[in-house]
Amino acid sequence: QVLLEESGGDLVQAGGSLKLSCTFSGNIVGLQALGWYRQAPGKQREYVAVISASGEFMNYADSVLGRFTVSRDKNENALYLQMDSLKPEDTGVYYCNADLDHDQYWGQGTQVTVSS
Repeated sequence: QVLLEESGGDLVQAGGSLKLSCTFSGNIVGLQALGWYRQAPGKQREYVAVISASGEFMNYADSVLGRFTVSRDKNENALYLQMDSLKPEDTGVYYCNADLDHDQYWGQGTQVTVSS
């Protein structure tokens, strides 16, 4: 069992920045990657960014490439998402995800609202 908890969501104006955090605990043996996903009102959950368990490899959705940065702190068992140049279309509930060998775990989400 892996528990994940997101924080850092807020209301921000377009062009602003936010940094989301996700702390995780539990048995992470077999961890492959950690990721961020988001879900806008009335839409399906979509992929945002992922970082490998080693922290060496990152990948981003085209819609956030160049604006968002994913990172992790192995010592603190934490995952981060630095979001810059925010746009109204970035509005949604942001979830962190832990991808293990045979299972996936999700946090409860944190709300990000970007006003125009």
